[in-house]
Amino acid sequence: MSRRVKLFGVEIDALRMPEVVSQIRRQLDSPETKTEYVVTPNVDHAVILQGNPELQAAYADARWVLADGWPVVWASRLLRQPLPDRVAGSDLAPALFADATEAKPLTVFLLGAAPGVAPRAATEIQKRWPHVNVCGTYSPPLGFERDDAENERIVEMINAAAPQLLILGLGAPKQELWIARHHDRLQVKAAVCAGATIDFLAGEKRRAPRWMQRSGIEWLHRMLVDPKRLVRRYVRDAIVFPTLVWREWLHVGPPESSTSH
Repeated sequence: MSRRVKLFGVEIDALRMPEVVSQIRRQLDSPETKTEYVVTPNVDHAVILQGNPELQAAYADARWVLADGWPVVWASRLLRQPLPDRVAGSDLAPALFADATEAKPLTVFLLGAAPGVAPRAATEIQKRWPHVNVCGTYSPPLGFERDDAENERIVEMINAAAPQLLILGLGAPKQELWIARHHDRLQVKAAVCAGATIDFLAGEKRRAPRWMQRSGIEWLHRMLVDPKRLVRRYVRDAIVFPTLVWREWLHVGPPESSTSH
């Protein structure tokens, strides 16, 4: 089990991407039938978590909790519980695909995105990673999470396709709550809550340039691309997240000053 850092009421794995890929690959190759899942907290998740016990429980049940967002990593370092790196869901899915080989191919199901997007993503995946087989895709209708019959149908559809890996692109916190409710009936080895990854893979949305990702301002690119949906969210997060960091700082206390003798 990896070292975990507790921040904002969540225990986050102190892992780098190669370690995560290696651990998930072992899970994909294991004989056990339990579905283990990945959540990737960013600033918005940290804010939503504070008043959402169901989401807190979903995070507590996750096998991997990975920091998706440089502000979370920077906060961990400020609070003297350093996380080694950012492991974004949008980077993790391609890294898992790239790890597939002729000897160890990978079967994947894509759940989420708007109608028609996931099949385009599947085409791109199979073009870029020939050892990955997308064995199924589905775009659930609006409000599906409240429809028991529809959820049962989705579980049966995924199990019938028999993937090793499930990629969820339902948006937060819907995807985390959905996998927490249904993972015990799924027959997949691992599931990744990956946000807009299916859109990115399909070319439906463009990720920020790499320099913006490395600089921690990918959020700015996303806000400029989709202001109607994201401006209010980012304004709220910009107000609440520093408060969360300050509260953690008060709990941790200032660093001890060294004294010379």
